[in-house]
Amino acid sequence: MKLRSVILLLIVLAIAVLAALNWTALSVVAPVSLGLAVVDLPLGIVMLTLTVLLGVFFLAYVLSLQAQVLVDTRRWAKDLQSQRELADRAEASRLTELRLALESRLQDEATVALQGRDALTARIDLLESRLAARLEQSDNTTAAYVGQLEDRLAHRDVHLPPG
Repeated sequence: MKLRSVILLLIVLAIAVLAALNWTALSVVAPVSLGLAVVDLPLGIVMLTLTVLLGVFFLAYVLSLQAQVLVDTRRWAKDLQSQRELADRAEASRLTELRLALESRLQDEATVALQGRDALTARIDLLESRLAARLEQSDNTTAAYVGQLEDRLAHRDVHLPPG
């Protein structure tokens, strides 16, 4: 229990105890002025009744305030939940867009890599064919030189005196 509630309960108990202990004094009839007329009433009981009515009024006021706070809190919680859901959907949308952008970028990179690989393979094939042609040319040149040397040696053998 809160300190305020304890203090309020002690005050109500003190009023109830004082009213019970002094009931005879509270119920003494006395002339009471109501502004337009004077009436014989027990002034203590009138004041006690007004105090009880004031307490009931304030209790009803506090309860209505608390009920309004609960209603407002519930409405704010619903609004907060809807805003949270909206933010979650927006975040999910952004994540989906990011995933799609990343997938697109990866596909672009894969396409570029494939094109690079294909270009490199074509270049290697071209270089291999050029190397093969160059080797064949070199073989032909070497064969031609060897043929010339054989011819020279063959002519030399013919021109050499027997020996």
